[in-house]
Amino acid sequence: MSTTASTLQKDASTLRGYALAVALLSAAAQFMENLDATIIATGLPSMARDFHTTAVAVNVGITSYLLTLAIFIPVSGWMASRFGERRVFAAAILIFTAASALCGVSRTLPLFTAARVLQGIGGSMMVPVGRLMVVRAASKAQLMKAIAYTIWPSLVGPIVGPPVGGLVLRYASWPWMFLLNLPIGAVLFVLALRIVRSDGRGSQTPFDLFGFLLVGGASFCLIVLLEVLQGSHPAAPTVVLFSAATLLLTAATLRHLRRSAAPLFRLEVFRIQTYRTALLPGLLVRMAVFSVPFLLPLLFQVGFGLDPLQSGSLTMAVFVGNLAMKPLTSPLLRRFGFRQVLVWNGVATVLLLASCGWLYAGTPRTLVLLLLFLGGLARSMELTSLTTMGFSDLPEDLKGSGTTLATTLQQMTTSLGVALAALALHVAARGRTTIASDFRVAFSAMAALCACALPFFARLHPDAGSAVSGTKLRPTRVPAETV
Repeated sequence: MSTTASTLQKDASTLRGYALAVALLSAAAQFMENLDATIIATGLPSMARDFHTTAVAVNVGITSYLLTLAIFIPVSGWMASRFGERRVFAAAILIFTAASALCGVSRTLPLFTAARVLQGIGGSMMVPVGRLMVVRAASKAQLMKAIAYTIWPSLVGPIVGPPVGGLVLRYASWPWMFLLNLPIGAVLFVLALRIVRSDGRGSQTPFDLFGFLLVGGASFCLIVLLEVLQGSHPAAPTVVLFSAATLLLTAATLRHLRRSAAPLFRLEVFRIQTYRTALLPGLLVRMAVFSVPFLLPLLFQVGFGLDPLQSGSLTMAVFVGNLAMKPLTSPLLRRFGFRQVLVWNGVATVLLLASCGWLYAGTPRTLVLLLLFLGGLARSMELTSLTTMGFSDLPEDLKGSGTTLATTLQQMTTSLGVALAALALHVAARGRTTIASDFRVAFSAMAALCACALPFFARLHPDAGSAVSGTKLRPTRVPAETV
């Protein structure tokens, strides 16, 4: 009996170690992808000189990458089920790393664009399959801590990307922004083969080609629309055309997914309240949160007159806040539960977002750093809570669809948040009194967007996701019967 107990205890300890290792591996791969996606903006002028073109033309390298991600992320769930998570994840790292090398040695814009498309194919499999591995490797008791490790790359990557790019350009040249991925990718590839267990999957579910074309078409039109909206003077006919195409293709996609016997996504996931709330109202929060890495560097460089390195040193306070929240996440959720944390921490997130708009060049640096640190705390807590709650009640057979669908929509909303923030800046600039007032409008708009999600969080059941959070509710008092 004692031998059996010892064996079970050893297995449980191994599982905890395995779940943690997979979470760290997934986080490292996601950080490499996020850093690569944001570092490129710094090098556009240098790349334009080498390619003998303009920085606006080189922007196709960013657009082509985003389009490839949007189109191919929906395939990742089917690929993982068909060929196994270990194979797909390792192959994705290899493709992404090889494409990074091609980006670094490219000497013409067409070759560079092709390499970015290949990079996007690798990234589209690497991030969602990595998160799926985490969800499947962790038990409900471990899920919250495991998810916390996978959140910080998406918060930190866009913030540290520009200053890292500035450092590379100061001491080397733009190809090194991509060549830096080679040693990182090589290590991750080896670790993926050594750490990730072979899951023995070989699903014979047919590939939903028509669903893929519909989802890919809708995603393509939405990304193009967002790119147009981020321009200084978006053309009205183009906006109307791509808006209509996005709506029509989205409607056709939903109709197909409801009727298909083997759809690309299974829409039953939306019957689960915790998943539905985390994904739909939660997307409003994500749009607001992911506009911050776009707005803050602009505020510091345009509004404060700082260079990229000085701006990056300030925004590192956000990174410190993200890290500082990690050990506090589990105890807070265990004590108060998802509903209370999402509501009250959401209120703090709204207030801290709005307050960023009132910063100006003369604001004491200590106050700026404190505000950014507190904002990092709040946004990290909100995203970790939303992501963990979203997966808390998913049954095993829906984890693939749930993870892939969540990653697809999150990719869209990251771009949508930046587009809306850019649009708010453009609108504010038309009636400009000062540059500071433009950012006040933009941050206020993002705070209002985040606030719209709070009533939905308040409607959650008090014990929503308690199997993961470990919240112990107080028993309801039953009135005594009258004799």
